[in-house]
Amino acid sequence: MSTENEGNENNAVPSVPSVPTAPPVPAAAPEGTPQGSPPAPETPPAAHTDAPTAQVPAYQEHAGHAHDEHPYAPPAPEQPPAASAGWPPPPPAIPSYADGGSPPAWGAPAHAEPEHPRKRRAGGLIAAVAVAALVAGGVGGALGYWAADSNDGSSSGSTTVSASNSPKDFKREAGTVAGVAAGALPSVVTIDAQSGDGEGGTGTGFVYDKEGHILTNNHVVASAADSGQLTATFSNGKKYDAEVVGRAQGYDVAVLKLKNAPDGLTPLALGDSDKVAVGDSTIAIGAPFGLSNTVTTGIISAKDRPVASGDGSSNNNSYMSALQTDASINPGNSGGPLLDAGGAVIGINSAIQSTSGSGAGQSQAGSIGLGFAIPVNQAKNVAEQLIKTGQPVYPVIGATVTMEEKTGGAVISDEGAGGTPAVTPDGPAAKAGLKAGDVITKFNDTAVESGPTLIGEIWTHKPGDKVTITYERDGRTATAELTLGERKGDS
Repeated sequence: MSTENEGNENNAVPSVPSVPTAPPVPAAAPEGTPQGSPPAPETPPAAHTDAPTAQVPAYQEHAGHAHDEHPYAPPAPEQPPAASAGWPPPPPAIPSYADGGSPPAWGAPAHAEPEHPRKRRAGGLIAAVAVAALVAGGVGGALGYWAADSNDGSSSGSTTVSASNSPKDFKREAGTVAGVAAGALPSVVTIDAQSGDGEGGTGTGFVYDKEGHILTNNHVVASAADSGQLTATFSNGKKYDAEVVGRAQGYDVAVLKLKNAPDGLTPLALGDSDKVAVGDSTIAIGAPFGLSNTVTTGIISAKDRPVASGDGSSNNNSYMSALQTDASINPGNSGGPLLDAGGAVIGINSAIQSTSGSGAGQSQAGSIGLGFAIPVNQAKNVAEQLIKTGQPVYPVIGATVTMEEKTGGAVISDEGAGGTPAVTPDGPAAKAGLKAGDVITKFNDTAVESGPTLIGEIWTHKPGDKVTITYERDGRTATAELTLGERKGDS
């Protein structure tokens, strides 16, 4: 398991506009017009559907610009040239929604406008350019055509069909992916973290409250938390310096505060991750490989997925009982919101499973449809604590467990760190009668497969919560009731 970490190992890639293919040329006018017939009306440019922007699986290693290529089509002899269709810029990258429904079809017919060169802005830390070719295949939403009345073998004229709405007039309903993305994007920021030694990377965050707090992952900002520079850039291009309010390494949650935060910030609404169901639609927003304001969709693939993830630069791990999604998540999405179909945040995108290695010198992992998000209910509790005190508070059972996987449960160790007792004297586990060697198999109603699974489940609760532990000792199963203790700060 690897976090899609944006720290020292990641070369951030600047956001660049997608490059459309050359627009198709409408059909030419007919060869001739019957004598005496009025001239056929001039055919307006054909409207074309906007193809969705695809995420780029690979990028070029050197800075540069991709140039649009427009093949030359000479006009037919002795006929007016076919009108060249302007190619409108593509809409935001918003794929179709996963749960069906009746959203408006992608690629609303676009009003043709003359093409003008677009400025390309270099951004991020490393100069690299990723180019996405938009291919409009098949028949567009509106197609200019010539119709001839050939009953008597002669042509009678031409007719055009145009779209009733242009993108400016076309309304994206609130329940569609386009509507959700339009509402959420202004509250999502791309975070640039520069460490004191000049290294850094790119991640994502979102507006948590009107005071200018930004919620993100700890591993996004860790390299610049103590000595470095942090900036947050909104979708409108406005950039603000930021500072760390608090961070929790174990939860992989951090809270930033914008310096000179603007008025009128709109926090994203927080949903209820406990009510999420497998199959629910999801929308992820982030900056994969530096491509800011990228929107992807999917579903909730699983809940309560035990995940132990590392940032690749330390031996410290984070543990979560995660929401699993197949929405495309890549390095740079870390810290970004995972939204439900209504636009409410249900998780913070934090980690991906990958088939590639994550060691130094190896290529960085990409999405294979296995992404993991911290449930927002847990993230909210952590954020409130960080804003209030600047340090995290962890619930504990007062026992050290082994971290091996597939042990059939969480095994209480023979001894704790530094030779301390594995079961803290007079702690919650000791009071409940647990001993070294006991194998914890259930936490409340959730099966426990290993130590990381147990920790992830414990950390979805608060200190003071009462829980039921099921454990095995000498081949027999027993249960114990205990009240969770607390530990302040990262140790």
